Amino acid sequence: MDINITQLAQRLKTDNENILDKGVIFFPPANDDLLTGYCYGEFYDWDLYFENVYLSYFGVSQYCFANLKAFLARQHANGFVSRTLIEPRPYQHFKPFLAQTALLGARQTDFLWLNEEVKAAANTGPTDGGIMDEKTYQDGGSYYDRLKSYLHHWFWYLDFDKNGLPVWNSSDHSGMDNQFSRAGTFNAFKYEGVDLACYLYRELEAMKVLAEQLNKQEDQQYYQEQIDQLANNINKYFWDEEEGFYFDRNEQNGELVKVKSVAGFLPLFIGVASKEQADRLVDEHLLNPEEFWIKYPIPAYSKTEPDFEPTAQDHGCNWRGTTWIPTNYMVFHGLIKYGYHSIAKQLCEKTFELVFEKNKSTREYYNGLTGEGYGLDPFWGWSTLAYMMPLELEKNYCPMAITSEPLTAYGCSTFQLDFPTKNCEV
Repeated sequence: MDINITQLAQRLKTDNENILDKGVIFFPPANDDLLTGYCYGEFYDWDLYFENVYLSYFGVSQYCFANLKAFLARQHANGFVSRTLIEPRPYQHFKPFLAQTALLGARQTDFLWLNEEVKAAANTGPTDGGIMDEKTYQDGGSYYDRLKSYLHHWFWYLDFDKNGLPVWNSSDHSGMDNQFSRAGTFNAFKYEGVDLACYLYRELEAMKVLAEQLNKQEDQQYYQEQIDQLANNINKYFWDEEEGFYFDRNEQNGELVKVKSVAGFLPLFIGVASKEQADRLVDEHLLNPEEFWIKYPIPAYSKTEPDFEPTAQDHGCNWRGTTWIPTNYMVFHGLIKYGYHSIAKQLCEKTFELVFEKNKSTREYYNGLTGEGYGLDPFWGWSTLAYMMPLELEKNYCPMAITSEPLTAYGCSTFQLDFPTKNCEV
């Protein structure tokens, strides 16, 4: 790729300034600055992870800890952690990214903070639903124990048929806000998500690494058993041999939900698909111009879906056909993992062109047919990862790798940029 490094560095400088000026917000209940990609000031779950993956390029790790600690201070006795912070959603558990966020921070500092004792946050009283009362906030226990409890909540309280695959509360809970046809409406608690299972797989892997670093041998063995079982379940319950695709499953009747979404490619990201399954996913679906290989892939829904819509819908947030960078980013690394380097390069180039060349500022999501950016403008959240994809391809580097190896702040050395709030060591 022919990239103008000077222009790209200026775009990154602008985004970093926006993060500092608009995205770092003082949160009085925690008496700390927290990170958000949104100007309206709410703090979310998976957004936090991807935002901090980007910040790792500039040696910034404090928001992994500040946000994570604020969420875990509001954990309930049954392990529940609301996926939002300011206005808690009492029936939507934090998406499976907390352990990965903890690992991301630990790889930039150390692992000993996981042994620190947690003090419960104060609360002014019940909120939505009447269950978020201060009496139910848990006090005591280490951050590591809190992570164990939060992960256990997924498998014990949200897997009703006990087949090892929890369900989403709704499409809103999944983060793919309006994919009602595959994940349901509010409080459906009905659909076992392929994406949910893949995120849980990585959470289990992350917990195993944390256990290794804290010398918890029994936990290591337990998490490995869970990892193996979940890999088996993903292929047993979600794979459709006739279609050659991974579909979500309706837990109540056991039937696959035949909606082709970008979630169906996430088994590539975690590496549980066989080579034959991977070939079918890529050849029959990803590279199919009538499904996902549009001008700027990967749309969140296949073009063949009846509710495919590539423009801004539903109050400005649409996951039924627009292109989103975090899902592109995960599939990109899945393609590399399976040796599809040429296709990964094409996806990298198309994604970079979409975000950097087709738009004058970073946007929240995009029209994959025209390249038009939608949502917040400016946006300084997870879409910034598109700027790092060419660098990751060149260096064969993945900051999301589940390992204890230290991360490298390549953004500082490559673009000669220091993040405004922290000196950078490379």
